[in-house]
Amino acid sequence: MHLTRTWTPPGAYDLPGSLAVLARGPYDPTFQVHAGSVWRTTRLRSGPATLRLTPASGRVRAEAWGAGAQEVLDGLPALLGEGDAPEEFVPRHRVVAESHRRHPGLRLTRTGRVLESLVPAILEQKITSIEAYRSWRHLVRKFGEPAPGPHPSLHVVPEPRTWVRIPSWEWHRANVDSKRSDAIVRAAQRSSRMEEAAAMALPEALARLQAIPGVGPWTAAEALQRSNGAADAVTVGDLHLPRTVGYALTGERNTDDAGMLALLEPYRGQRHRAARLLTLTGLHPPRRRPRRQPGDITRL
Repeated sequence: MHLTRTWTPPGAYDLPGSLAVLARGPYDPTFQVHAGSVWRTTRLRSGPATLRLTPASGRVRAEAWGAGAQEVLDGLPALLGEGDAPEEFVPRHRVVAESHRRHPGLRLTRTGRVLESLVPAILEQKITSIEAYRSWRHLVRKFGEPAPGPHPSLHVVPEPRTWVRIPSWEWHRANVDSKRSDAIVRAAQRSSRMEEAAAMALPEALARLQAIPGVGPWTAAEALQRSNGAADAVTVGDLHLPRTVGYALTGERNTDDAGMLALLEPYRGQRHRAARLLTLTGLHPPRRRPRRQPGDITRL
């Protein structure tokens, strides 16, 4: 099945910038940018789908393939940020105002698919991004399926029951320890409960995800930022974000979570958007210690 649709944004719109948070590294088998188009795969209630998004004369042209083609096009406005309201954001700091001015087309995406965002967030717990991206690629390519449509290298994420059935030695080969793999299995076993969080208010959605052992505030916020377009889902427990926020707003190099939350308090209701705008400034504290080297449990 091959279907098309167009969407007209209400104002300035940055397609790759708005959807960039969905990419898990430059070689994500579920997300690629090629020749000006954004390609994304997903697994919906109606089946797998591949989506190609291309800017065209102030509009976004969407093409969809697969059993889930109609459903993914029905959700296109939400994915592209139609339900977001960046114009309601009020900058309280000069650096935030400048970033907001420089990125007028940035909107928060809402995929509506919780498990697809939760699994890679669990993989990213307490390890480097490079390690997590490699694990994600390995698992999706091995246990997912080739994506419908013309893109030759895209894959669709595994079904929930497939995540549950991955044997322990395959998690090991993917460089995923038992703590993270167990959390993914528990979430997949309760996939229906997880997906219900897409329609919940943020406090209830956070509680629903954190009811899974191994899913804490950091992981839940990272997932809901993408699945729910949650403008206030500020990430706590991150190694870099508090320092970035603190350095950008005050010049302080060692801001902790409490300090970050205090600085973002004027943006309550929009704290995630404020933090994201700050990460786009390029203002980061100087590195004082060597970069952490990726680990590899597959050699053990």
